[in-house]
Amino acid sequence: MSTVFPTSAAASRLPTPHLQLAFAACSGVSWLTTLKELPAANTRYFAKLLQGMQLVATDTSDALSMSPPHERALARVHGLDSDGHRDGLIPWAAWEHEQLTQHEPGEETRARSWAYVSPCHWLMGREHATLTDPSALGLSEAESRTLMAAMQAYFESDGIRLHYAAPQRWLAEGEVFKGLPTASLDRVLGRSVDAWLPVGHNGKTLRRLQNEMQMLLYTHPINDARTSQRQLPVNSIWFSGTGDLPAQPPSQPARLSAPRTLADAALRDDWQAYAVAWGALDAVEAKDWLARQSVGEVVRLTLCGERSALTFESSPRSLRGRLAQLLKPKPLLDLLETL
Repeated sequence: MSTVFPTSAAASRLPTPHLQLAFAACSGVSWLTTLKELPAANTRYFAKLLQGMQLVATDTSDALSMSPPHERALARVHGLDSDGHRDGLIPWAAWEHEQLTQHEPGEETRARSWAYVSPCHWLMGREHATLTDPSALGLSEAESRTLMAAMQAYFESDGIRLHYAAPQRWLAEGEVFKGLPTASLDRVLGRSVDAWLPVGHNGKTLRRLQNEMQMLLYTHPINDARTSQRQLPVNSIWFSGTGDLPAQPPSQPARLSAPRTLADAALRDDWQAYAVAWGALDAVEAKDWLARQSVGEVVRLTLCGERSALTFESSPRSLRGRLAQLLKPKPLLDLLETL
């Protein structure tokens, strides 16, 4: 069975296919060792794809920004940065609320302030607490809804209304989130929470709520049941995804592919799985994008690290041929180390 890609003329009428890879580069020795030991054959299609591309956008911040490069890149694709959102204010929660309500966005909806609340487990150490991945808790919908209901009155006393979205996250609506930067879960997972807690007057309110919920959760029956089944208890919450929606929503949906396999492996410190993920991405996504590129379709690739994101786009076919004759494929590691 063969795959037929649109011709360049037909493709020009569609949004450009865009592949984004979060955690294509990471800080730390383990990542560098893994990439150095990765066989060249595991990234051969990426190397050929990049040989026919030009760098069209660079986004650089630092590893302490609340919004990591891959989230900033996703925000641009979805048109969520058109108002020049500040760090920690990409409106993921408000955007998800609009997706869930399935109606045309109105002024009343956009005027409200939203955040994510993630029930989670903080690993308590002697000097600090480390945030573990909320999805690893395996919370059921029933458990999640029960915990949310138990917290609702506490949140309402601070003018916050909770709405169920998924077992691992709820939507929170309240003025306290207006203009309040919050750190992405992807920034904090596996790290001490201290440097990433919300600050300022409204941040103090949220920190107090976190403390109150920790006391509530300490004796909650659901945690008693989870502990008896040797499951991690839910002992805290995390706020993220704050920010206001732009005045104008994106006019055209993106043809976006944003696999999380590299990110998931890196956040688990599973470097064997990380190496396997590179090979799988090369064999499927990169091969697919290269085939599209070879028939004249314009494709994009964004590689994201912890500091920077680089976006590449197919070169014109005439230029691509000259580049292929003049240039050898640059080792992928050399490029990733700049992220």
